[in-house]
Amino acid sequence: MTGNNHGLYPRFGRVGLVSKGIVYCITGVMAFIGAFELGGGGGEVNKSGIFSFVEQAGGRTALGILALGLLCYCIWRGIQAFSDKEHKGNSAKGLGTRAVYLLSGIAYLLLAIYAGKMALFHQKGSGGDSQQNLASQLLDKPFGPALLGLVALIIAGVGIYQAYYGLSGHYKKHVEGLSAHDSTSRLLLVSGRIGYLAKGIVWLLIATLLAKAALHTNAGEAGDTGKAFAFLEQWSFGSYLLGAVAFGLVCYGVFNFIRARYERF
Repeated sequence: MTGNNHGLYPRFGRVGLVSKGIVYCITGVMAFIGAFELGGGGGEVNKSGIFSFVEQAGGRTALGILALGLLCYCIWRGIQAFSDKEHKGNSAKGLGTRAVYLLSGIAYLLLAIYAGKMALFHQKGSGGDSQQNLASQLLDKPFGPALLGLVALIIAGVGIYQAYYGLSGHYKKHVEGLSAHDSTSRLLLVSGRIGYLAKGIVWLLIATLLAKAALHTNAGEAGDTGKAFAFLEQWSFGSYLLGAVAFGLVCYGVFNFIRARYERF
């Protein structure tokens, strides 16, 4: 990729990517510990559990720094969306890509707010499981199961695209012009492929739970990453499958670290 590595824009990008990588690495480690019940388990693998882990390990200061880092990621995505720093243009495809940047920024803004509340006020965000809340709200509306089923299909589509993005090698665009040694480029290639595949699987698991909730008209069957991991663990060789996905999420975290260090913005 080409770009200017000076100024606020790349700084927001680098700090944001590091913070995102930290979240994914912690998610993967906690899921791996839980899969094999190491040390009594890794706790609930959702945003509350992840940020509680950060707070316990590094205190409220560390959690506050992570919240600021996630806010930087949000700002970086917002700049990409509105200022078109990557020159996607105003075509249908370009606007679609910029819309994805914006949605990604909003998602991480919500995470930053959640982490910030915990750091400043020792207060966890309200509302519990966001997927169950969404399922409950949709099921209360006319044609609720159909609407929830549509959401499940959209999320499944995102999961399939994430897996395709990794397996097809599209993520390799981040290697172009990489100012790193060959070993770093190879690590980026391997971690990106495995990481995007793992991300896709997680999205597909969440979509499956939403689809079950729609089919049975039961919002309680929907769930966040923690419930998705528990669902996967119930399968044959589930602990090993969850361990593999957990390893993939750590790889995705590493992928973000390497991008933050070497990518040209």
